[in-house]
Order: sequence, then C-alpha cells, then structure tokens
Amino acid sequence: MVHYGMTKTALLSVAKGLATAAAGTGVTVNSVLPGPTHTEGIEEYITAMFPQAESFDAAQREFMSRVKPTSLLKRLIEPAEVANLILYTSSDLASATTGAALKVEGGTITSLLP
Repeated sequence: MVHYGMTKTALLSVAKGLATAAAGTGVTVNSVLPGPTHTEGIEEYITAMFPQAESFDAAQREFMSRVKPTSLLKRLIEPAEVANLILYTSSDLASATTGAALKVEGGTITSLLP
C-alpha cells in the first residue's frame, strides 16, 4: 500500500506547513491519526473474515488477535473516541499544540514517533 503511505505522509507535510504558515497567529493546525475504527464497513469486513464467530464481538477479538496483535486496546476504536481527540485539539485546552501528528490508534503503532 505504497500509495496510501505516500498520500498520508503528504497530508502530514501539508499540515505541518500550514501550522508553520500560521505561526504566531493563534491558529493551530494538527493531524489526527486514527487507528482501526469501528464503522459499519469494518464490521462487515471483520464478520466476513471470521464467519465462524458466534458474534461480532467474538469476530472482533479474533481480528485484533490475528490482524492487529500490537493493539493495546484489543478492540476497535469507537468514532466518538476519535472525535474526542478532535474536540480537544479544537479547544483552548490545546492552544500550545500545533504542527503535531496526534495518534488515536489504541497502541497499534509500535514506534514512539508517528
């Protein structure tokens, strides 16, 4: 998935450039990097991947164990959890956070840096 990685890297670069352009204005620009998120589409994908599972929760556990073993949450991230980070970064509480790549991925990324 070279194309995916390349476009995501480009988006991070654009966000960093916009943050630099807005320096000193009070405007902040950050990137939010969500991990495997619970959506209708991923639920269908996981259910099809593990048709023998007795429930979606069982299929999700199998998916996380086999496909995303580095996840520290051991579950999909809920959309509201991604939204919570976005709300925080949009608030005055995050006024000193700019030019950042903020992960909300449940610990699936094993590196210290985004």
